[in-house]
Amino acid sequence: MEFSIGSEARNEFLFLEVAGSAKKLVEDVMLVKKGENVVITADTSTDKRVVDATAKAVYAAGGVPTVVWYETRPTAVVEPPAPVAGAVKNADVWIEYAYAYILHTAAWREALNAGARYICLTGMDALMMVNTIGRVNYPKMLELGEKLRQLVESADEVIIKSTGGTDLTAYNRGRKARQSGKLADTPGEPIMLGGQVSWCPVEETINGKLVFDGALWPPVEIGLLHSPIELTIEKGVVTAIEGGSEAKIFKNWIESFDDPTMYRLAHYSLGFNPGVTKCTGRIVEDERVFGCIEMGLGSQGPQIGGKTWKSASHTDGIVLNPTIILDGEVLEEEGRYVHPELVKLCRELGVPGY
Repeated sequence: MEFSIGSEARNEFLFLEVAGSAKKLVEDVMLVKKGENVVITADTSTDKRVVDATAKAVYAAGGVPTVVWYETRPTAVVEPPAPVAGAVKNADVWIEYAYAYILHTAAWREALNAGARYICLTGMDALMMVNTIGRVNYPKMLELGEKLRQLVESADEVIIKSTGGTDLTAYNRGRKARQSGKLADTPGEPIMLGGQVSWCPVEETINGKLVFDGALWPPVEIGLLHSPIELTIEKGVVTAIEGGSEAKIFKNWIESFDDPTMYRLAHYSLGFNPGVTKCTGRIVEDERVFGCIEMGLGSQGPQIGGKTWKSASHTDGIVLNPTIILDGEVLEEEGRYVHPELVKLCRELGVPGY
């Protein structure tokens, strides 16, 4: 489970930039107020530098930081040790850095029901924190996300294609879209790292081919993809998994749960964090590759606004350079936004190529 992407592991690496990024996360994104209890959860695969910087930023903002470390579980969406569950259930703000994240577990749902403002930052290291938070114009990125959300929500027919072979058609039928990377301004509402809009078309209308060609996680054996994984989708359910050795690993992993709901497509998510230009194998970062689309299988949380169900686990895969067509209008072509309003916002964000 160790990350081996070549980033410097020394404490001195970007230590000033990490401090500034943590301050931005705590004050501007999580909106921590004086006296609030902020629980930071981390497993033994987490980068200690981001945990320490976040705890210091919470303390400097007047919050009460509590850091909980525990062993790395074999996969994600596994119930945490009871003391971890107890801590997050009593948090005003919960920042999760654990590599084997506990999003979608009973402990997660209980914490939200108790009013915790939660963010999932699984696998974040120093470089990722600086690139995706510190160096990003967060308000302008959220403005881009709001326009994407509006465009998706106002459409019915959604066609996703890619040069890798993806060819999916679905219908929203009035379903709402959500900017999951919003600010943490609502108790009990989970948020994600900025740069993502998520929704699910009406599940039974989703049909075609879905080809993951960027990254896929879990299972832990994959991460960055070296060969595509092709899924056949019929009425929102995966009916075939094809490809090379990684497809076989993925197929065996899903089959191991003996849970039919693991084959259900849970959400579509547009990625648009300008600090992410390529997949790294860290799923929270990969989901936000600028211009990608990410899709999840397994558990569907209520925040998606779909049918909502609990599965044995959840996994997310990345489609790079998609073409997205909404009601016949091209929103994005081979990974580049072409809608005039989006192009304008991309220029204001300073995204290369616009």
